[in-house]
Amino acid sequence: MSEQVAPPPAPQVAQPEPAAQPDATAPAAPAASPVEPAAKRSGGRALAVIGAVGVFLVVAGLKFGLGTAIGTFFNTDETAEAKAGDCIAELPTVTGTEQRSVSGAEVVKCTSAEAVYAVVGRVEDQTEAQAKTGQACEPYLKPDQDGYLFYNIAPGGKGYLLCLTKKA
Repeated sequence: MSEQVAPPPAPQVAQPEPAAQPDATAPAAPAASPVEPAAKRSGGRALAVIGAVGVFLVVAGLKFGLGTAIGTFFNTDETAEAKAGDCIAELPTVTGTEQRSVSGAEVVKCTSAEAVYAVVGRVEDQTEAQAKTGQACEPYLKPDQDGYLFYNIAPGGKGYLLCLTKKA
C-alpha cells in the first residue's frame, strides 16, 4: 500500500488591499483554502490484529480443549503427567549413584526416534530422601534390569518419582 502526500501549498503573496469603494454593498466571499484536511487514520489495523489473535485463541481452545491449552502454557514440567507405558526423551548420562539436575525433560511417543527411556512405574508423595534411595522403584524392575530414577520434588516437600528403564 503506497501512501500519498500532497505538496505543500504555494506561499501566498501579499496583495495590496483595494481601495474602499463607498457604494459596494456585496459582502466579500471567503477565500477558498488550498489545503485539504488530512484524512484521519482509524484503529482498524490494530482491531484486525486483536480480532485475529482472539479467533486463534478460540479455535485453539476448541481444538485442544481450553484446560489443556492453558495448562500447557503454564506447566513447565513436561513429565508431570507421565505414567507407566510412556517414554521419555534423552536425559543426561549418569553412572552409579551420581545425580544430575535436568531441565527440559519431555514425554515423547514411544515410537519416536527420540524415545530413550520407558516409564515402568510412577510413585506419588515421595520425599527427596525417599526418591534418592530408589526403593520405591524395586517392584517395577525385573531382576538384573538397570533402572533409572527421575523425580520432581520441591526441597522439603513431596513429589513424584518415575521409574525408568532403557527403551529396548
